[in-house]
Amino acid sequence: MTFRTPDLLDAHPTLEACEAGLRHFGGRRRFHGPAATLRCFEDNSHVREWLKTPGQGRVLVIDGGGSRRCALVGDVLAAAALENGWAGIVLHGCVRDTVVLGTLDLGVMALDVQPRRSEKHGQGARDVDLEILGARVRPGDWVYADEDGVVFSQRPLFA
Repeated sequence: MTFRTPDLLDAHPTLEACEAGLRHFGGRRRFHGPAATLRCFEDNSHVREWLKTPGQGRVLVIDGGGSRRCALVGDVLAAAALENGWAGIVLHGCVRDTVVLGTLDLGVMALDVQPRRSEKHGQGARDVDLEILGARVRPGDWVYADEDGVVFSQRPLFA
């Protein structure tokens, strides 16, 4: 599937678009799928739970509060996402293990890199409406990500 987020925004100016700041870390630079959403702050317990379930081509959108103090996703969770059929991860927070992430055929976008792992206290909320870098996303919205950024749509933009 070929698409470009600038073209999608030109054709559909009401789409939600993330502000600049997300960087690619996964081996797949262009990905899309329905959103699964998660809000968690410096605790990746629910990230692990989500990514160990069948992804069915979805994209996990995580609001990590923009924290740069720890990573919410690393090589082990990204490998689980790939194994379970997730299309990608969009993270308002940090990743780690970037050398390995870059070898996986998985879309991974995040704010930055942090080698410190997160806490695991079971904190967070799944299937919630989020606002990531100025863009609103709801569970089931469609995520389109490429080299130019991330946009969200309430419906699929092509078959």
